[in-house]
Amino acid sequence: MIRRFAFALLLAAAPAAALAGEASPPTPVLKAAATVSADIVRIGDLVDNAGTVADAPIFRAPDIGTTGSVSVAQVLDAIEPYHIFLIDTGSISRVQVTRPGRAIDLADIEARIARAFAGRYGLGEAKNLSVTLDAAQPVMVDPAAAGDLVLKTAVLSPITGRFEIAFDLPGQAAGRRTAKFTGTVVETVAVAVTMRALATSTVIRASDLAIERRPKSQVSAETIIAADNAVGLAVRTPVRAGQPLRRTDLMTPQLVHRDDEVTLVYQVPGIMLTTRGKALEAGGDGDAISVLNVETKRTIQGVVSGPNRVTIMSTMRRASRDVTAAIPGSVASR
Repeated sequence: MIRRFAFALLLAAAPAAALAGEASPPTPVLKAAATVSADIVRIGDLVDNAGTVADAPIFRAPDIGTTGSVSVAQVLDAIEPYHIFLIDTGSISRVQVTRPGRAIDLADIEARIARAFAGRYGLGEAKNLSVTLDAAQPVMVDPAAAGDLVLKTAVLSPITGRFEIAFDLPGQAAGRRTAKFTGTVVETVAVAVTMRALATSTVIRASDLAIERRPKSQVSAETIIAADNAVGLAVRTPVRAGQPLRRTDLMTPQLVHRDDEVTLVYQVPGIMLTTRGKALEAGGDGDAISVLNVETKRTIQGVVSGPNRVTIMSTMRRASRDVTAAIPGSVASR
């Protein structure tokens, strides 16, 4: 379709141009889509062959990084005062206008916020700060703009961890465009957590643990920081998956359990005596426990020295006599 403005004027001028031998100017053509880089959309952005009025501003551009549209009627109304008499609009009904942008994603924004608060309000290094933004979108800036967000204001409540922060955007005139964010920031510490639920007495393996960061306020001096400090120990009480481990959750693996049948050993240089016993307590390697000598029916003290094995302490002469009296045939000389 061809839209005509002041058509009578155009017809009157045509014969004069022909008599003068002048070539007809190219027909202005409306674009179906346009890309702009400035705040203002000009006639030449939307119309090819706009001539001397190509730089005339007619619309405000979309926001950086977005696309908008305008109807053909709106375009024609906007350029009518500039006396473009003939525009070829073809079959276009709306014109799409895009303003490119470079995205500063949320991860970059969170990192910048962490750097802004590092060492302030009692917080530690930026790498140990966890930032959680309230509802937010990536920030779009001019693709030609270099540089980072520039801190403008920053306020944080040390009690709640809530913050309000504002940045000047790169490539923008001072005070024209700022980005504001709210959220929370907390300092975190790397701790050992369980990968699966562990039952009482389970001996911890390296594959049972992972290192994760948790809020510093939830970490105590008893919290296990390095996985190596827990591997090989046993769980004292059941723990759930994902639970940070504390020293009080762990114990030396039990080699003897209550009511287990154990071997009682009395050993001095050159001689070793053994007999049967019953554990009256549970214990791990090196733990002192009470055991029952099943032959003499007496309770004696010993030290766990292996799986279901209890060594009678040599200083306990009565206990050694109990063992010797009970097993005269089990003497092993060396």
